[in-house]
Amino acid sequence: MSATTRSLSLSATMLRALRRNAILLGGAMAIALPVAVPAQAQDEARIRKLEQEVKALQRKVFPGASGPYFEPEIVAPQAQPTGPSTTAGPVTDMLARMDAVESALQSLTAQVETNSNALRLMNARVDALESAAMPVDPMAAPSAAVTPPPRADNATGNNMAAMTGGAAVAATAAAAIEKPSTGDDAEDTYVYGYRLWDAKKYAAAREQLQKVVNVYPSHRRASWARNLIGRSWLDEGQPSKAGEAFLQNYLADRSGERAPDSLLYLSRATLALGNKAKSCEALAEFRRVYPAEAAGRLSSLNTQTGREAGC
Repeated sequence: MSATTRSLSLSATMLRALRRNAILLGGAMAIALPVAVPAQAQDEARIRKLEQEVKALQRKVFPGASGPYFEPEIVAPQAQPTGPSTTAGPVTDMLARMDAVESALQSLTAQVETNSNALRLMNARVDALESAAMPVDPMAAPSAAVTPPPRADNATGNNMAAMTGGAAVAATAAAAIEKPSTGDDAEDTYVYGYRLWDAKKYAAAREQLQKVVNVYPSHRRASWARNLIGRSWLDEGQPSKAGEAFLQNYLADRSGERAPDSLLYLSRATLALGNKAKSCEALAEFRRVYPAEAAGRLSSLNTQTGREAGC
């Protein structure tokens, strides 16, 4: 039983008790009016409290149209008693007010039952929808048999069977490129990445170059590695990713050995994206920050980029 229903039952019980008291009070007042006045005051206070509780229940049960709730007022019946009344006047008023409270309680009880039924039906529909949309248990056994991998005669065959055709070819080509071993792991890893890039194995090259950046961020080759990662994206026809890599290298270490290259290639990547204005901005920054490089080692690419961008 809900809290609202329990409140309604309790209010109805109180109402019946008050009605009995009122009837008894009406009979007793004709005999002993002075004794009945305190009892009447007590019942008056109880009725007022009961009316307040019913109003609170009405605000809780009945939704309003313009605001969150409306407050229906309990009004005593308008019909006036016929015939003269003497000592029974206050009791008659009390009974009329209790009639109004009883009517309100009946209306509230009906509304609560309607709401309860609607809520029960809604919960049933939600449970049905949740059951229909329940995801498959990831721990459950698969319904379809898993196709076993193709058998191979040796370990090399097993490894190759686990790869797709393109990945297997790339792995074979990368394995054919020798990684140097000079004792300087940062240098050796960069040179290996450079050889992969030179062989147009761009994904494998980026993997090795990123190791240099991650493991040896303070090594001089970190600037070279970040710049070459951008070059690999540009060579692969992805100027947007290339521009991100070039900008990252320039901002990470402007004094790095390949920071001038990254700024110049940032201009070229932006030009490849079709934005000549931004390309000229990057080129102007390169010429301002690295004038020696612009006039020396990178002068040819500097002139070519300016001509293509119209700077």
